[in-house]
Amino acid sequence: MAAIVERPPVEEKIRTLKLSGHVGFDSLPDQLVAKSTQNGFTFNILCIGETGMGKSTLMDTLFNTSFESNPAPHTLPSVKLKSNVYELQESQVRLKLTIVDTVGYGDQINKEDSFTAIVDYIDKKFDDYLQEELKIKRSLSSFHDTRIHACLYFICPTGHGLKSIDLVCMKKLDSKVNIIPIIAKADTVSKAELSKFKQRIIQEIKTNNIQIYQFPTDDDTMAKVNTEMNNQIPFAVVGSTDFVRVGNKMVRARQYPWGTVQVENESHCDFTKLREMLIRTNMEDMREVTHQKHYELYRKKILETMGFTDVGQDNQPVSFQQTFERKQVEHRVELQRKEDEMRQTFVLRVKEKETELKEVEKELYTKYDQLKRDHAEEKKNYEELKKRLEEEKTEFQKRKQQVATQQLSHHTLTLGKKMKK
Repeated sequence: MAAIVERPPVEEKIRTLKLSGHVGFDSLPDQLVAKSTQNGFTFNILCIGETGMGKSTLMDTLFNTSFESNPAPHTLPSVKLKSNVYELQESQVRLKLTIVDTVGYGDQINKEDSFTAIVDYIDKKFDDYLQEELKIKRSLSSFHDTRIHACLYFICPTGHGLKSIDLVCMKKLDSKVNIIPIIAKADTVSKAELSKFKQRIIQEIKTNNIQIYQFPTDDDTMAKVNTEMNNQIPFAVVGSTDFVRVGNKMVRARQYPWGTVQVENESHCDFTKLREMLIRTNMEDMREVTHQKHYELYRKKILETMGFTDVGQDNQPVSFQQTFERKQVEHRVELQRKEDEMRQTFVLRVKEKETELKEVEKELYTKYDQLKRDHAEEKKNYEELKKRLEEEKTEFQKRKQQVATQQLSHHTLTLGKKMKK
């Protein structure tokens, strides 16, 4: 019997790979920041308010620059929107800023349609972006997005609540743009009156079911700050481009005989809160809300009006090609229907014209017969008159001849008597 020899187990050679560093996808945010910084950003602000409310001054104060602005008269017959585009740069970050001003807003006697020009402008910018999306060859990366991202609605510091024009305009715009109500020239109202004024404004906004922009609270890092800022709306602001020395430093302020109002002092006004929320903290959120909410609502409405839908009657997805073919068939049917209507209308008009021409022809024949009879009657009368004249002429010749004969006979007799003597 052969002896069994046990062999030692064979060690499996497994290839192992040691990482010399991290994989690298954690650099994606850095890549996104680098690309965004290279391309730059766009931000568009719409300023709505009556003439002389300090809209241009506040924009200069917000962005620490001096924009082009000319005082608007109070005699414009209608509201006009003036748009200016500026290239700003801060710490290697480029921003293409568009500021749209409502010139002549609230200056008309009849303010019923003051919001119409504003609504049309916002819809026009949405439509421009939609048309670029629907092109066969799109260039959205280089397309200048002029959709309004933030609407600063300037409220007159009357202390008596919102005007009718304010309520109507904000109600028309709340589904189209991010509305941030602000109280302009807040230094003209005392702190006690200002607090009551804010409460009254918020109450009227809620009563009229106006949806104003709310700073996002879904981010844990900004939830507390944004919640506090939402409770501060409307912001009471003061704008100024002048610097006044206060202590050992120069600050933006408005100088009055009774004292100095510091623009960036939170105990004086809410300017720093507005700047923090509008520019430093929530600018990107307003851009996203504009695209994902307001623009999508406009796009949905327009495409539904055009007949496009996502699902059919059987609740199955409908492709763009199916919708196009269906709309093409409907268009051809509609064209055929209109063609038939036009043909019937043409035939009817031709018949009406023929009837009208026959009636005119009948009238002309009647007039012709009447003229013919009148002519025959006149001719008959003329012949009779001619005949009478001929008879009178013949009679006249006879009488003339008789008179001549009588005169000749009388003359002969007279000569005979003279000769006898």
